[in-house]
Amino acid sequence: MTTPVSLSADDARRIALRAQGFLGAPDRRGGVRGVLRHLGAVQLDTISVLARSHELIPYARLGAVGRPAVEEAYWTDGDIGAPPARPHAFEYWSHAACILPVEEWPHFAFRRRARRARGHRWHVLEDAARSCAAVLDRLKADGPLTSTELGGAKNGGPWWDWSETKIAVEWLLDTGEVVCTQRRSWKRVYDLAERAVPDALLHDDIDDAECMRRLVAQAGAAMGVATRADLADYHRLKGDQVAAVVADSGLVPVEVEGWGKPAWADPAALATAPRGRHRTTLLSPFDSLIWDRPRTQRIFGFTHRLEAYVPKPKRIHGYFAMPLLAGGHLVGRADPAREGTTLIARQVSLDGPKAVEPMAAALREAAEWVGCDSVRLERLDDPKLAAALAAALT
Repeated sequence: MTTPVSLSADDARRIALRAQGFLGAPDRRGGVRGVLRHLGAVQLDTISVLARSHELIPYARLGAVGRPAVEEAYWTDGDIGAPPARPHAFEYWSHAACILPVEEWPHFAFRRRARRARGHRWHVLEDAARSCAAVLDRLKADGPLTSTELGGAKNGGPWWDWSETKIAVEWLLDTGEVVCTQRRSWKRVYDLAERAVPDALLHDDIDDAECMRRLVAQAGAAMGVATRADLADYHRLKGDQVAAVVADSGLVPVEVEGWGKPAWADPAALATAPRGRHRTTLLSPFDSLIWDRPRTQRIFGFTHRLEAYVPKPKRIHGYFAMPLLAGGHLVGRADPAREGTTLIARQVSLDGPKAVEPMAAALREAAEWVGCDSVRLERLDDPKLAAALAAALT
């Protein structure tokens, strides 16, 4: 048996940063599409503060990519501004609702089969066959449509009170007859999978084990080094599914100082030592560098959770607190908002004086990216750090 490679905690941290695109020169030639292909999944979320999370992901790695260019890169094929011929990406269930490279369509066959075998979502249709057939007929006749265009998403009640049409089209999305390859005003645009997915990829004949091997290998490459739980969480697999295929995934066993659990690394990540410039940026709470809270704590010694759904009096760091990455460490948080052309740092916390200038730089860059011309600090509980940051921002 080969002795696992030993890595220090700092080695593992730098490997993870490089794998996620935060250490070394950014791949500007690959652009937003290159970021998506490498990460393998970009999480979507309804919250929009500075921007929606799927826009913040490439921004954090590439800098001030134009927001329209981000959307175009995800949702169109060919030249920017040209009519889409084939999609570059599709939306499906991975870590959560995610944008995924269209090349990965075959490898989510295991999930489509599992959904199909379950027989329904949490909503149950009285006449599922009739409702699904009606949706497919409309899409076949009229091309890609939103749920509103299909006949309405809700019955008029709460958000979860879906119409029969909405239940049917989401079921068809789950099971792969329908695909979402675009969002329009944040609404999913549905199309027939047979029309939207390239013929070479439109098949579900890859068995579950091969799907798992591919997704585990992809997650390992995207994270650089990972435990079994890390590998499972990336695409929300089960631990036993990962255990069954990890030995055949191409990842190699490693031992990481302080982790206390078996780990695996992408061989490419071990081939050269991680070097280069560290990115200084604010991170979306849904960024794949930090979306797994136990991994974030283990690698960075940083405890963070999204407080958007926490009652306001119980929030500690704010509604959409964004961790500050600087020098390869997480050294603070900022809860941003916008008021006209001013970016407001509603609540900031910093690890110490050395984090002041990186936070100021990150806030200024974020402000410019979203079209703001000034930054105002609202709250930082440490008076000395508050004064220093306010001065740095002006």
